Amino acid sequence: MRPDTPAENVDHTAEAARLERTAGLYPEDAEALLLRAAAHLELSGDRPAATALYDRLLSSPAPLDDPHLVRALKASNLWEYGHEAEARAIIDGVRSAAPRDPAPWVIIAEALESHDELEQAQETFTEGVTLLLTDVPEPPYSTHPLLFGRHRVRRMLGAPHDEWDTFADTLHSMPVSLDELHDPKRVWSLGSDNPAELEAEISRLRAELGAFREALSRPFPVAVLHWPEAELTELTAAYPSLSSEYPSHDDHLTTIENSLRELSASGTPNLGIVTGTVPSYEAFAASELSSPEDTTLLPQYATTLAARGRAVAWPPQRGAVCWCGSGRVYGECHGS
Repeated sequence: MRPDTPAENVDHTAEAARLERTAGLYPEDAEALLLRAAAHLELSGDRPAATALYDRLLSSPAPLDDPHLVRALKASNLWEYGHEAEARAIIDGVRSAAPRDPAPWVIIAEALESHDELEQAQETFTEGVTLLLTDVPEPPYSTHPLLFGRHRVRRMLGAPHDEWDTFADTLHSMPVSLDELHDPKRVWSLGSDNPAELEAEISRLRAELGAFREALSRPFPVAVLHWPEAELTELTAAYPSLSSEYPSHDDHLTTIENSLRELSASGTPNLGIVTGTVPSYEAFAASELSSPEDTTLLPQYATTLAARGRAVAWPPQRGAVCWCGSGRVYGECHGS
């Protein structure tokens, strides 16, 4: 989402412009592309231009995949160039909306933390953790930053460990413990002339870098392709040979859920669902110099959508609506 390449190595302004042009060519991916463009603008120092992109997304007539994420990013950016009051108002709005995606919670909590609002940051992390992880036996990987961020802020506040902090400790796999990584005294050790203190700090930094690299190296989700009913009707009408692949929409939905459950039972991590559209699939087939009737393109199309950030994690968070689009809670729909 947010590139971290230093400005001296990348022309962030040019990259943002390229992403904006690409968004015009691929409207189905415009949200993800424009968010990356805004991140490059922030890194270039042009924060007002980044805000303009966030506003462009929020004012778009097309519904956003994750409007709370866009608002959280906008708030974080606004605060960095002096618009604290507006940023706080947006943060309050995101908290009130209680999004089921962990990313907005992490962004607004870290914005508060970076401006020394540690008590508010702790409250925000705790709200997100309580909402998303209560009664969840195995927290999705995307929720780990919530637990780790909450642990960090509480360590800085000198708060005693509670059950969530202990849970964060069990998820942390690096050789240096979270208590050491989040020790407020670490910042002072960087200015020490004691070789032992400096060596200890280097070890901690290496552990953090290892965790960061591990996160970056995680594969794209194993994505299963989902066709909404109207899209599937259009697809099989245009390409009748695909009817053997999709006998009916109900069968298609059942196959998706069963496939994901089998993959999960076999130990496959990081599962997701991508939603296809006929125009997008036809464009993909053309780019592969093939026909949409070639069934071997279907898994390739799913993988490409996942690589573009279009995958939605499966299973949905507790209390979230079902992935099938019925509008019902997952636990009362395909999750029953």
